Amino acid sequence: MPRGQKNTLRARQKRHQARGETQGLRGAQATATKGEAFSSSPPPFGATTQRKRGAGSRGAPKRPQRALPTTTVSAGVSRTRSCKGANSKIEKKQSASQALLSAVRSQRDPLSNAACMLVQFLLHRYKVKKPIVKADMLKIISKKYQNRFLEILKRASFSLEVVFGVDLKKVNLPKHSYILVSKMDLPHNGTVSPGKGFPKSGLLLNLLGVIFMKGNCATEEEVWKFLNKMRVYAGKRHFIFGEPKKLITEDLVKLKYLEYRQVPNSDPARYEFLWGPRAHAETSKMRVLEFLAKINHTIPSAFQSWYEEALKDEEERVQATVTLKADTSAVASGSSSVMSSSNSHP
Repeated sequence: MPRGQKNTLRARQKRHQARGETQGLRGAQATATKGEAFSSSPPPFGATTQRKRGAGSRGAPKRPQRALPTTTVSAGVSRTRSCKGANSKIEKKQSASQALLSAVRSQRDPLSNAACMLVQFLLHRYKVKKPIVKADMLKIISKKYQNRFLEILKRASFSLEVVFGVDLKKVNLPKHSYILVSKMDLPHNGTVSPGKGFPKSGLLLNLLGVIFMKGNCATEEEVWKFLNKMRVYAGKRHFIFGEPKKLITEDLVKLKYLEYRQVPNSDPARYEFLWGPRAHAETSKMRVLEFLAKINHTIPSAFQSWYEEALKDEEERVQATVTLKADTSAVASGSSSVMSSSNSHP
């Protein structure tokens, strides 16, 4: 083969090799990016979390912007919605909640159907403050699947926690009795307003998570972008959360779980959300992070920089408690000394 043709062939082979290496690197980078996205378990609902310099973020490192996955809460809400309007064994015992949460007998996973029915039953018991026992739960599960009761109960418990913000806890081992406990002390069993409705603690905890991950201060636009991922829209009544705009800008603000204020010097006026005093009193950054980690099927430390901030917050809370106890003891000791001194002088 002439030298010119050999040189041309070698050049062509080198170009092909270089192109292959470049493609391989790109593929590796893409794979690494996907791996990081899941291993770091970014925050929920497909929002982006660019760290802002805002209230409560003094000295905190600026976090890179990153895309976040749609999470189980959205799926949980969708599954709960799919429970709407079917026949149920407890149909006669339930109020309007049954029309919203009764299980659909369809081609879907039968265990999911059973879990959906169980969620409906448990919410009803929670609202009417009646005891929850295993024997009653088994009555609403088909005999065909009763041998998988623990798996069904686990699914129902997870949905109750991430969607409604209530925990299922066993209180009597021999009798297999349970209670539902709200993660937040919202009035009217978590429904906020008297009458019909469902617990709102799950939504509140997610809002607190968004605020925390946005630098402890989230703009109204960021909050609605997050809520829209859950198919929750301003001015459109939601089958679980009711009228969401009123709930988050009025009800939860009046209850002091959220602070809703105008962004300084904004024209036209823009608004932002912060944690309210009751949120600080009833929960913590670590507990909210644990909640979000559970939604994303990971551990709190996977949210590395937020985890470090939450740890620091825990340390500050412990120190504040120790200081308060020391001050209280000092005051009590001083009062005791004064009383003793006055008693020694007739």
